Order: sequence, then C-alpha cells, then structure tokens
Amino acid sequence: MPFIRTIDLQAATGLLKKVYEDAVRRAGKIWNIIKVQSINPQTLRTSLGFYSAVMHGESPLSRAQREMIAVVVSRTNNCFY
Repeated sequence: MPFIRTIDLQAATGLLKKVYEDAVRRAGKIWNIIKVQSINPQTLRTSLGFYSAVMHGESPLSRAQREMIAVVVSRTNNCFY
C-alpha cells in the first residue's frame, strides 16, 4: 500500500489548522480524505468547496441520490474511507 505523508491536527498551522478545526466541528473528527490533502491546504480548501457545491448545491438530484452515487463510485473503485 502506498504511503502518503499527512499533517496531524497537533502539527497543523494557519489555513490547515482552520480547515481541520472546521472539519472537527462538522464531523467530530478529521476523515482520512481530508488528511490526505493536508500537505497543500489551499488545494484542500478548494476541494472542500467543490464537494460542498456538488453535494449541497442546486441540482435535479436529491441529496440522497448524490450520496448513493458517491457510495457506488467509491465501492466500484475499491475506495474505503
């Protein structure tokens, strides 16, 4: 399995610390999909904005349908996070 260097909450500073703190407020923890992007906090913040637009923005699909699509794609790609 590949190794990806990540930054833990205790070592986070600046923008990354804010993103991590926001993540903990939202989910109670920092998910690995967030940690794996920690080396580049600006990209992480942009990625979270994109996710929010896709999952919460205006769409002909319901939120449940969008979640189901995400689950199917993750399962198809053998992605367990």
